Amino acid sequence: QVQLVESGGGSVQAGGALRLSCLASGYTISSSCVGWFRQAPGKEREGIAVINVNGITTYASSVKGRFTISKDNAKNTLYPQMNSLKPEDTAMYYCAVDRGSRGCSTFRHTYFNYWGQGTQVTVSS
Repeated sequence: QVQLVESGGGSVQAGGALRLSCLASGYTISSSCVGWFRQAPGKEREGIAVINVNGITTYASSVKGRFTISKDNAKNTLYPQMNSLKPEDTAMYYCAVDRGSRGCSTFRHTYFNYWGQGTQVTVSS
């Protein structure tokens, strides 16, 4: 059974930083496209960063230059380092795994097969 467990969310002031973690079990993240998404109340789920099996990363324009996605294959864990946070970054953050590769090439959440339960990030001005 595949499980993805996010942690590290919380409340921070604008300009601050957070590092989320996503621990995977039942699946080896090194063999797949993996990524982070977020969803704010009343908004659609938004892809923020993905990393493919070769370590190539893609970022949404809204977070490029501020967020860095990485993975530790030995720990089977995915991270985003989120710097210079803004109030508009407030959302529930989810990690996800795509068993194929179209998720990383399209950045579309519909291609991702497994999801964590989410961790809340709140940025105050």
